[in-house]
Amino acid sequence: MSEDGISENTQVKANLAFMAKTIALVGTAVWGYSVVWNKISALENENIRMQHELELNSEFRILWPRGQMGSLPADSSQDMSIEHIKERLGVMEGHVDRLRFKETP
Repeated sequence: MSEDGISENTQVKANLAFMAKTIALVGTAVWGYSVVWNKISALENENIRMQHELELNSEFRILWPRGQMGSLPADSSQDMSIEHIKERLGVMEGHVDRLRFKETP
C-alpha cells in the first residue's frame, strides 16, 4: 500500500462504482423515455378515437333529423298516437259544428 492510501484495488472500486452509477443513470433514462413514449402513444390513440367519434357524431347529427338513419320505436308509437288523436279531433270538430249550427244528424 502506498502512503496516501491509494492502491491497485482502489482504482477498480472507483471504476465499479462509476459503472454502477452509469448503468443506473442509463436505466433510469431508458425507463423515463419509455414512460414518455407510452404516454404520447396513448394520447395519440385517444385523439384518433375522439376524431372518429366526432365524425360519427357529425354524421348522426346530420342524418338523424332528416330521417335517413331510421327512427326509434317510440317515434313510431308517437306517430300512431298522433294519428289517432287527429281522427278523434276530426270527429269531435264535426260534433261541435253540428251543435254550433244546429244541424240534425
